[in-house]
Amino acid sequence: MIRVLIVDDMKTIRMSLRFILESDPELTVMGEAASGEDAVAFCRKSRPDIITMDINMPGMGGYEAIRQIMSEAPCPIVVITAIESQSLMDVSFKALALGALTVLPKLKGPLPDDPEAKSLIQQIKIMAGVKVVRRSLRTESPPTMPNKAVVQPAAPAKDTVSFKLHKAAQVVAIGLSTGGPPALQTILSGLPSSFPLPIVIVQHISQGFMFGLASWLSNVTPFRCKVGELGETIKPGTVYLAPDNTHLTFKGTSNLWFDSSDPVGGHRPSATVLFESVAQNFGAKAIGILLTGMGQDGARGLKAMHEAGAYTIAQDEASSLIFSMPKAAIELNAVREVLGINQIAPRLKSLAEKIPE
Repeated sequence: MIRVLIVDDMKTIRMSLRFILESDPELTVMGEAASGEDAVAFCRKSRPDIITMDINMPGMGGYEAIRQIMSEAPCPIVVITAIESQSLMDVSFKALALGALTVLPKLKGPLPDDPEAKSLIQQIKIMAGVKVVRRSLRTESPPTMPNKAVVQPAAPAKDTVSFKLHKAAQVVAIGLSTGGPPALQTILSGLPSSFPLPIVIVQHISQGFMFGLASWLSNVTPFRCKVGELGETIKPGTVYLAPDNTHLTFKGTSNLWFDSSDPVGGHRPSATVLFESVAQNFGAKAIGILLTGMGQDGARGLKAMHEAGAYTIAQDEASSLIFSMPKAAIELNAVREVLGINQIAPRLKSLAEKIPE
């Protein structure tokens, strides 16, 4: 039985969440808290398996509560917040750097059979099994992703030089899901604003949060981060995120394009669709990276990039919040190199170095 603590200052929201979660026989609500102070006190006495955390509450808000809980009694935390306010979204993403696992929107209705309710139940059950680490109260950003092994500086892959000499990259494509925003912050914060390649990203995230993610990443990394637009010409020093409910692809090697075809593996946008388009349009002149996440999205697409001669990287298990997506690519032999999250930015800088004429 998975024991849940619900934290929200509104009684109606707590009742709705309890009704939804306890409709699943594997979940039980062991307690409710109406403030951050109550949540911290509850966790000191009892250790829930997972917490649903509101951000905007009187007194101690969810952000500070997460800071204290992850310092004193670490526990998987899922942020559930409104998406109407940009400032709330910024704080919600900031909470991920403190150890919260994901950000989900508040549900509009209490019916357990609604797709959103079913998705929430699935997320809670999966996240409850994630092993979290204690965080310092001083932790802000950039985050250090949880590691089960010491991460050493990236050693040069034996064919990195030949890649640079013969296959000068024109774009970096990244796919990721659960645990993705802090991973992106780590990688982008490790790159200079003068990084010479455009970066295109498919991040699985709840609908309505993509613009908030772009805004937050722009504030915490050296890059301009934005949601891609139809026909937009990609430029160095800019990060482009796939929009909600649309596959992000390329038209040639300069312009972003949208694809409204069916979801692939349950995902739209899909990392596989992006990677396959990059393989088709850029061939060997690309770098593909598959990071932490549930499921297998991106693996087949990264294989297409690998076969086209692109340089392909998967995040290692030690630094992945959830290893499913990179593992699937590794098992398909789609990966040239497996790296810890803190090794990826140095590798990208190495691959993007200008070769003297």
